Amino acid sequence: MIDLLKGKAVHAVGGRRAHYQPIQSILHPSSDPIALANAFRDSLGTATLYLADLDAIAGSPPNLAIYRELIAAGHHIWVDAGITDAESAAPLFELEPARSTIVAGLETVAGQGTLAALRGRAGADRVVFCLDLFDGSSRISGQASWGTDDPSELAGAAIECGMCRLLLLDLSRVGTGRGLGTENLMTRIRDDHPSVQLILGGGISGIEKVVALRDAGAAAVLVGSAIHDGRIGARDLERLDTAGRSAPP
Repeated sequence: MIDLLKGKAVHAVGGRRAHYQPIQSILHPSSDPIALANAFRDSLGTATLYLADLDAIAGSPPNLAIYRELIAAGHHIWVDAGITDAESAAPLFELEPARSTIVAGLETVAGQGTLAALRGRAGADRVVFCLDLFDGSSRISGQASWGTDDPSELAGAAIECGMCRLLLLDLSRVGTGRGLGTENLMTRIRDDHPSVQLILGGGISGIEKVVALRDAGAAAVLVGSAIHDGRIGARDLERLDTAGRSAPP
């Protein structure tokens, strides 16, 4: 997982984006996102990367040049570029479909109609809905109208729009190592919608938590800080390969 700010990879901690600093990773001495992504692949054997474009999420144009460079280098990117509606997502549709997944985040997306439009244009397999939380509360765009702020109901609304993959992410936990806080929500959604793939991230402290989430039914797990600081390494990920690794870092 890489958080992108002003063209650099940054260390995301607790969702306090104004305070993010350039990443210091054991994988590479630079905060250059391309070099860091290549280091992920070379060190960990994965070319699937979750990319949060924080400038785009804040309202700036998406950094398409970096997306294209990552794709040209052989990476498959899951990119959250602050989609608000189908029009704002248009540049992402032009990326190579086989190497790009579009993330529609609750904190920016305009609502169910937008999700339905995205699914209709890109297909359910290329779009992931991110249920953004902060301290357990839904983080909803001020321009959106969902009719509820209950996380379980929001998940149900997204699934009604045809979303078959949901990412559960409490931004207050990102980079803290203090746990995800979304395990109970995952259980409720899984019980109500067993066919939906659930991806979790934020606050991962070690490989044991990744294994536990996999065993609890998570389809994938996002990991950032624990890889950058060495708490999770290549040998740890080999443990997941025995059962099939499904987690982009």
